[in-house]
Amino acid sequence: MRSIFFLLPKYSNTYKRINRLVGKALHRYDMISDGDRILVGLSGGKDSMALMWTLNERRLRIPITYELFAVHVDPGFDAAIGESLKIYCRQKGIKLRVEHTDYGILAHSSKNRENPCFLCSWYRRKRLFEIADELRCNKLALGHNKDDIIETLFINMCYTGEISTMVPSQPFFKGRFTVIRPLAFVDEEITRRFSDEQGFPQFVNPCPSATRSKRREIKKLLSTLYSSNKKIKGNIFRSLSHVKTEYMLQ
Repeated sequence: MRSIFFLLPKYSNTYKRINRLVGKALHRYDMISDGDRILVGLSGGKDSMALMWTLNERRLRIPITYELFAVHVDPGFDAAIGESLKIYCRQKGIKLRVEHTDYGILAHSSKNRENPCFLCSWYRRKRLFEIADELRCNKLALGHNKDDIIETLFINMCYTGEISTMVPSQPFFKGRFTVIRPLAFVDEEITRRFSDEQGFPQFVNPCPSATRSKRREIKKLLSTLYSSNKKIKGNIFRSLSHVKTEYMLQ
């Protein structure tokens, strides 16, 4: 029996926008097929909560059958967040698996001389793949939105020296798993409004790098650009699928 997850009043304009944009991404990139077993990375933030809500709600009305498995990988800063999230999800009819780790603490220790955000993220992603394999899931759904994709482009250009970003659908391990990002066309502001409307729980990010990460720096830079011209954000996002390689250095 399919659970009713976060089934509160849903036909607001915000809901309709998220549903339309998620549907567009799912269709364009053929993200979900009949019989899929999908692990959903549930961080507890507004984006992952909106992702879980939307994917579960769609199961009730589309002719495709798929299973969802929610997993929260706790980086080790505040175990209470995972437990509170588990209780909240149980109240809404879904079982959440919480994995307690020390990945965040290790990434910020003296043993790591690299970017703590990169190492913590790498460890957590690795663990999600391991759990997906254990649960026989073939898809891993992550809550990255349009803003995350644009920010990653600038992070990679500024700090890695390459033009690349996240993609909406990407196979790993010779196709054994596929990472999907159904919120790829959804602006962060939309998920923020949706989170408020639905009353999703809100947690303060306990990570020491939460307020001083490279992503935070890029977000401030882009915010300044966006405020000067409302078309800039859309143009940057569209440029990712309109690359003229003949005008790039070789």
